[in-house]
Amino acid sequence: MADDATPIDLTRQVRAHLESLRSAGVMFVPRGEPIALAPLRVAVTPRQAEPLPPPPPDPIAVRKRELTVLATEVEKCDRCPELFSTRRQTVFGVGPIDPDVAFIGEAPGGDEDRAGEPFVGKAGQLLTRIINGCGFKREEVYIFNTLKCRPPGATGSGSANRPPTLEECENCRPFFERQFDIVKPKHVVALGGTAAKNLLNTSTGITKLRGKVYTLRGVPLICTFHPSAMLRDETEKTRRAIWEDMKLLLKTMGRPNPNEKKA
Repeated sequence: MADDATPIDLTRQVRAHLESLRSAGVMFVPRGEPIALAPLRVAVTPRQAEPLPPPPPDPIAVRKRELTVLATEVEKCDRCPELFSTRRQTVFGVGPIDPDVAFIGEAPGGDEDRAGEPFVGKAGQLLTRIINGCGFKREEVYIFNTLKCRPPGATGSGSANRPPTLEECENCRPFFERQFDIVKPKHVVALGGTAAKNLLNTSTGITKLRGKVYTLRGVPLICTFHPSAMLRDETEKTRRAIWEDMKLLLKTMGRPNPNEKKA
């Protein structure tokens, strides 16, 4: 094999070289300095650092973006021809993600149609008082309606609405349910008979629906009068009834009544 013959060839070549030197009269060869071999340098490519995984997305930020996308869809909706043709703008909702409680009305009124925000008129001012009376700030709760467009009232009716039709409620229900599922309120209050009937899919009036805890998409629901009913009641019977409903809400939430005197 070639590998076995290599040492023999080298020996033969060395002997032949020495014989040629002897023939030329060279009797000895001075000893040279040992050959210093340079250390073998191997180029090492620096290891590339592993890229860090991207941080997980903020779930609250994701849901806020989903709400923005949904609000844009609502703005373009034309499922209800009359509402689409008479509205100034859609009224989507206001408040934080994951609120302890959400207040749900039936539909925007004239003031809300102009402002683009739910419950900003006189009824909205009363709702703010109700919210504050429960120990909340308005910006701590979520406020929206089952319908996102104002059902127009009769000519000369000012900000008054006509009740929404069953078809209008059904057209807007997918938007409402998606909004509800994104916001994820822990408790909800239905404001008025129309909203309560729509949410609970019942024909029972608000007077009989009050005083009980229902469930809406897995969330406790309390029914009460619409704040606007307080504007028409000179006896303050409605105000007292609403406050009884709010005490039921606080009890259901496990929160103390901020108006009760401590012993």
